[in-house]
Amino acid sequence: MRPLFKAAVQVSGHLGRYTIGRGKHFLDLFAFAYRMLSVLLHRPEEGRRLLNTVILEQIYFTAVQALPIIIPIALLLGSMLLIQFAKISPHYDLGKITVLLIVREFGPLITALVVILRSATAVTIETGYMTVLHEMESMEMAGIDPIHIYSIPRLLGITTAVLCLFLVFDLTAVLGGGFVVWTTTQYPMANFLGQIAKAVSGMDIVVGIIKGFLFGTAIAITSLYRGFTTSRQITAIPVSTSKAAVECLFYCLVLHVMVSVAFYS
Repeated sequence: MRPLFKAAVQVSGHLGRYTIGRGKHFLDLFAFAYRMLSVLLHRPEEGRRLLNTVILEQIYFTAVQALPIIIPIALLLGSMLLIQFAKISPHYDLGKITVLLIVREFGPLITALVVILRSATAVTIETGYMTVLHEMESMEMAGIDPIHIYSIPRLLGITTAVLCLFLVFDLTAVLGGGFVVWTTTQYPMANFLGQIAKAVSGMDIVVGIIKGFLFGTAIAITSLYRGFTTSRQITAIPVSTSKAAVECLFYCLVLHVMVSVAFYS
């Protein structure tokens, strides 16, 4: 009994330490998000032109430079799904199925995944290097708040870019995929656009905007937090980047389910 009791104590102790560690991590993450929100709501007038320039650069990197990736993925996914849907279209409304799976489900998640792989990892690496090389400390010693100058533009840029990429992905997957299926197969697609117009509701647009805002915010805050909390070693940067990517994906999945349940259940 003693070895079994000792093993149970060790397991419970490990679970307790893990739970406390995860709780502390979430509290620190929320505290970091609160600080960013407070700075965002009370931004000083100084440096507005510089901040706007950095925001536009972040939008360009996250959204515009991602178009050669997001458009082919959306076109391939839309064509593949529509070919499968068209086979059963006599029995089901093709427009409703397309809106349900592409607009509501696959579009937000795949767009978030592309942004995580490109922008979240890049922001974490950049922030991690600046932390390790004491550049953040240099800003603070010069009287510059890194949250205001560095973090806020990336938060606004990534969030705006995610919203734009949502729209691009949905339009490309639905319209481009429908065109590919219409030109390369014999499936009936004559009334496809009319079915889409009837299936898309104002709720779908509102939910898409909410998901884009929440996904962009979660991705930006998580990647920045992981970069700021990187250990003062170069070898810790890949670890922080990996953790940031996994956490961003997990938070986006949780938010996706929560928003879907809240609006569609």
